[in-house]
Amino acid sequence: MQIKKQIIDEKYCTKFVALDSGREVGRAFVYFIYNDLHKEPYALLEDVFVDEKYRQKGLGRELVEKVIKEAKNKKCYKIIGNSRKSRDSVHKFYEKIGFENYGVEFRINL
Repeated sequence: MQIKKQIIDEKYCTKFVALDSGREVGRAFVYFIYNDLHKEPYALLEDVFVDEKYRQKGLGRELVEKVIKEAKNKKCYKIIGNSRKSRDSVHKFYEKIGFENYGVEFRINL
């Protein structure tokens, strides 16, 4: 098992890919968002996925820890991750890593 870093855009996006014999079995994207409220960006953790056969083996944690490290390297002041309300096991996973249930997400489907 190997995790590779793929820079999608030097300033705005990085993808971490978990490979097993060259096949993608996990991934996580991190987007860097800039605004006028802070001089540092914040990070958006997105599309964290681990193939069902590879779950419960620490791969998701390893991917998210790579994202956290990348966000620290980019001097981000926070990381935001989203999860649907119905995904209690995912919420527990993020809380174990150190995320806290902090707010509410509002959305309009287009």
